[in-house]
Amino acid sequence: MMLPATPSFRLDGRRALVTGAGRGIGLAAAAALAGAGAHVTLVSRSPAEIEAAAAEIRTGGGTADALALDVLDIASMQSAIAAAEPFDILVNNAGTNRPRPFTEVSVEDFDAVMGLNVRAAYFTAQAVARRLVAAERRGAIINVSSQMGHVGGVNRTVYCASKFAMEGMTKAMAIDLGPHGIRVNTLCPTFIETPMTRPYFEDAAFRSFVLSKIKLGRLGQVEDLMGAILFLAGDGAALMTGSALVVDGGWTAE
Repeated sequence: MMLPATPSFRLDGRRALVTGAGRGIGLAAAAALAGAGAHVTLVSRSPAEIEAAAAEIRTGGGTADALALDVLDIASMQSAIAAAEPFDILVNNAGTNRPRPFTEVSVEDFDAVMGLNVRAAYFTAQAVARRLVAAERRGAIINVSSQMGHVGGVNRTVYCASKFAMEGMTKAMAIDLGPHGIRVNTLCPTFIETPMTRPYFEDAAFRSFVLSKIKLGRLGQVEDLMGAILFLAGDGAALMTGSALVVDGGWTAE
């Protein structure tokens, strides 16, 4: 009897691009991918952070380099990706939030959130996909969305709009890119404790509300997402595209 072979979670020989990689979820993604054998390029507009992160990955035995770039600068981002060897994996992580009551959201708030979470993410994925298609290489695009791409949230009309948009464009990307062997999925975390979100949790009432919604009773940590990232990036998810992997501690189970 021949037993089926479990797909490997190793990523040796593959090249990965991670945006917003200087801290938080992006840094964890870069560490996870490098630990599985991928060569990782860390992207951020903060050169010192990503240089330090890439150096730490190399110290740990991985291979990594840093690309100081603001993904909001679409032309520069497109040029950098076009000039590089194709990336087999994209973790499209750069994002932002400006929580406001709906009646207080400004045009500036709207444009800032939608510009990074939707516009920049869209064209980053497009640039990576173009290189893969031209090289006739398969690949995996992981758009970092949110549980808020599936439910509404207090003071989060623009953020929810941006993540619902990401969910929709991911499904459409999957249809367009499937014939080229390029898979596109979203990763949808609950509230993850990061340098960006930590100030929110200093509000005891907000922290209590969040914990009441997370059925497992704790805030997420970046480590909770690293296995999911490896799964979506690798052969274990070979038949998965146009889908959302929700890592929310049960928030959306209601």
